[in-house]
Amino acid sequence: MLTGPTALPVPAAKPLPVPTASHEFSFDPEREDVVGTLRVVTANKGDTLSDIARRFNLGYEEIVSANPGIDPWLPREGTKIVIPTLFILPDAPRNGIVVNLAAMRLFYFPKTKAGKLQKVITHPLGIGRVEWKTPEGLTKITSKVENPSWVPTPSIRKEHAEKGDLLPAVVPPGPDNPMGTHVLRLAWPKFAIHGTDKPPSVGLRGSHGCLRMYPEDIMRIYKNVPVGTPVRVVNQPRLFGWRGRELYMQAYPILEDDKRNHDQSIKKLLSEMRSTPKAKLDARPKAKINQALLNEVIRKPRALATPITQPNITLSTYLARTTHVRNTLPLNATWNGDMSRQLTAAEILEMAEKEP
Repeated sequence: MLTGPTALPVPAAKPLPVPTASHEFSFDPEREDVVGTLRVVTANKGDTLSDIARRFNLGYEEIVSANPGIDPWLPREGTKIVIPTLFILPDAPRNGIVVNLAAMRLFYFPKTKAGKLQKVITHPLGIGRVEWKTPEGLTKITSKVENPSWVPTPSIRKEHAEKGDLLPAVVPPGPDNPMGTHVLRLAWPKFAIHGTDKPPSVGLRGSHGCLRMYPEDIMRIYKNVPVGTPVRVVNQPRLFGWRGRELYMQAYPILEDDKRNHDQSIKKLLSEMRSTPKAKLDARPKAKINQALLNEVIRKPRALATPITQPNITLSTYLARTTHVRNTLPLNATWNGDMSRQLTAAEILEMAEKEP
């Protein structure tokens, strides 16, 4: 008896890898300026970009910048989302805490023993509003407070009163305290690094100058950072750094009150990077700039660290070969996935008026 050909079973799709946490890295400071890995996930049903950002320890502006054209509140299920967890370290001394306002990100460099790889711990931040700028410069941690009260300054109380929102003289510790559960006070009076009662505000310009962190991140920084640690605040929207044989560039959107012409300084920054000891290592002296890719990164500041010495690639082809991982909590993530204090889009847009 004759029969037709037997259909072969369709092989099962290979499962995507489980992501790993992207907040702690080790690197060779004599050779490298870049840490982390760029990744892509697929949006789940009901996800917002704010949800995905916290899952992967990113701030709101970071993930929105990396994914232009995607509705941050209603990304369609199945949409590919770029996870910008590849970072060029700020151009600053790599000791203590370094804050890059343009990146809205903190980098903590613990003390390292001679001959060992250097460690860096990085987390997203919320920073000061335009009219309440976070200062730049060098300061230090002067004290640490657990379960703080918030004492609004007279100017903050006046601002709120003019809008019909009467603030008490003291907001006691608790779940509705805008300072969160932990505070690192700075030598700059009235400024601090602290938590928040509204986690989706991280990665926005919404504070009265303080630097705010996710609750899970401030707890770890509070535990690990000693009093006296230097804190250096910079504003660097254009970064260059070496990794392997490649020179990378990372361009962040320029803060609206930053009137410097950063793109005019690109040539100078590139020249400086090509003259450092790191630039003389291995095959780096032969690395040529992909000018078209460099121009694309400058023209589209998406917070994506991009290898600008790789020939014959565009930003699209670079992203097309990025590792695709599961859209789940990473292994060893700082957050436990508790969504109990998530906010609506309208609440996130309004919350800046009530944050210190």
